[in-house]
Amino acid sequence: MTTYTLTGPDGSTYRSTVPGTLGGHRRGRLYGRLDCPTAQKAIARGGYVRDRVFFADEATAVAAGHRPCARCLPERYRQWKATPTERNAMTNPDAPAAAPASPLVPPEGLAVLEGVPGPRPHTDAELTALLGLLGDARPHVRAVAVGRSRDAASRAAAEAFAAAWRASGGTVVTVVDWPERAASWLRAAGRLTAPAPDAWVVAAAPAGWAQLARRLRHSTPWDPARTYGFASLGDARVVAAAGAGTLQGLRGAAADGGTWRVDRGWVTAAAPGKGGAR
Repeated sequence: MTTYTLTGPDGSTYRSTVPGTLGGHRRGRLYGRLDCPTAQKAIARGGYVRDRVFFADEATAVAAGHRPCARCLPERYRQWKATPTERNAMTNPDAPAAAPASPLVPPEGLAVLEGVPGPRPHTDAELTALLGLLGDARPHVRAVAVGRSRDAASRAAAEAFAAAWRASGGTVVTVVDWPERAASWLRAAGRLTAPAPDAWVVAAAPAGWAQLARRLRHSTPWDPARTYGFASLGDARVVAAAGAGTLQGLRGAAADGGTWRVDRGWVTAAAPGKGGAR
């Protein structure tokens, strides 16, 4: 079986049976297409190869602190150059997380979400894991604000959580929904944070959530580290679209009953029954 050496979000290498989709340069801290003309010319001259690295996807490259290539990824490069917080996080991953400079994701920034699946019907194991995360939270969580997209799966997940949370003795202080497209998301952000809950629970489609999260971070006292999501939000591409620092500390449940957590632009997962992602 053929194996490939890839670079992970922490910069360390690992073996994979699936080849990487992007190449990069370790010392130059950049990433690009495998057929990048600039990289190909450098390789033909006998350079580059020693510092050549490969990534499974763009979110991994970003989490590892690499920026997009200006030659083969010009649109991504322009976005990176125009976004100070994203630029700082890519080139200085040890810098403290900061709220995004703009409250909205630019259209080209949402391109990273192409191919990301929308919300699927939640599972019993997923709901149980989510309730477990909240039950383990410290300080103790009692009052929860629930946010959701308007698709059927997100609505059903939010309703199921609210019913289970109330049955356990908890309080749902508000339920707020939002569209996938809006002028500013300011109204939804204000309604979600106004009750000052102990925690937030979110069932949402990726694009609308990325936009709302930016608005929450920019305009309200919302804390992603006190926010818990269903499985559809546990995707590194959602984190990349929302921007560096926006979702730091967000936690959630996977469909199989496992858990996940956002840490420095990457999503780390723990299998069912494990506490690593909590």
